[in-house]
Amino acid sequence: MSKRTWIAFIATAVGVVVLDQITKALVRGSMAVGDSFPFIDGVLWCTHVHNTGAAFGMFRGQRLPLILIALSVVLVIGYALVRLKPTSPWARFALALIMGGAVGNLVDRIASGGVTDFFDLGWFPVFNVADISLDVGAAILAIWLIFGNHDRLAGACDPPRQEADTESQP
Repeated sequence: MSKRTWIAFIATAVGVVVLDQITKALVRGSMAVGDSFPFIDGVLWCTHVHNTGAAFGMFRGQRLPLILIALSVVLVIGYALVRLKPTSPWARFALALIMGGAVGNLVDRIASGGVTDFFDLGWFPVFNVADISLDVGAAILAIWLIFGNHDRLAGACDPPRQEADTESQP
């Protein structure tokens, strides 16, 4: 990948982490856990939740495994960027969103043992900017994997082929 492509990837991932951490700090600094107020009355509330689990509250209290999963996601994305060198801007954008979301929630898990969630639709589990980034990135990546042009990745993981020596054959 070119220097410009790396800069765009890093800027996207870091931008997600910064926005995520700023919004979480605002919520933690101005609301007690459990406090709630409407952003859009009847549609969207800001509800301060300290989530020690993963999506939908699964794996509550499993701090170390969730930290290890997030670190694995970051390492796999780094490996994919270096080894597979995706040329699709959509694939790179999706991976940057996923990495930024994983790092955003990882920071919370390490610092406070859980994740600060605050977007509340009333009918859906409470979530945050990192969660949105993870979901949007995963959706873009899935759409790209299903419908995208994968010529650049074809054979990327295959070992190099040895050319046959045609002159030495009878």
